[in-house]
Amino acid sequence: METLHITHQPIQLSSPWARILAAVIIIILIFLVMLSPNLQLAILTLIAILVLLGLAQWLVIKSTVSFTLTATHFQQHLFKGGWVVKWNNIHKIGICHYDDHGWQQPLPWVGIRLKHYSPYLNSICPRIATDILLNQRALLYIGMKQSILNAHFEDIVLDSKPYRNKQGKEYRGLQAMLANRMNYQRSYFDYDIFISAQDLDRTAEEFVGLARRYIASAEPETDNTP
Repeated sequence: METLHITHQPIQLSSPWARILAAVIIIILIFLVMLSPNLQLAILTLIAILVLLGLAQWLVIKSTVSFTLTATHFQQHLFKGGWVVKWNNIHKIGICHYDDHGWQQPLPWVGIRLKHYSPYLNSICPRIATDILLNQRALLYIGMKQSILNAHFEDIVLDSKPYRNKQGKEYRGLQAMLANRMNYQRSYFDYDIFISAQDLDRTAEEFVGLARRYIASAEPETDNTP
């Protein structure tokens, strides 16, 4: 399978439309400078507009979420960092569903169930782990509400007890909290990792179909790390 880079950001700074917009902005800047009553005001106007444009570009870059799919691995890239998993470490991928009185309702999340946690825990950026723990609290709450298991949300939302894999390696701190969160989510949704459908450049169904083709063509698993 070929290497594929996808992003959810509709504003591509290298696209023809972006170049046209840049040309229009330059023309407007020229007119503003020419129409300014004096040089000092023209310079201040130019600086203010450039600062606003720089801020807008920074916000676009900061909000961009992209993915890389290669023959061997799948990687998510964010402004703060990212994470990576090998295709042969993915047990399954699909649309996350919520059980509403016996009716399966799709949620705007793509779920990934791993075979082993350790490679993912070792690869994830600490800042991204923190964002996952905080930003996916609503998803955890939905899962807890549909579960028949007795649990208090405040006890599981940031469960910091040490996590130990099958080889006896112990994780503490953020890695342990993330592993425990993954365990809870697996019991609720049967998935460990969740990708928001809003972060995709296509529908969740199309993305799942694409990912499954990469999984099917990946080399068999050779690493038995738990």
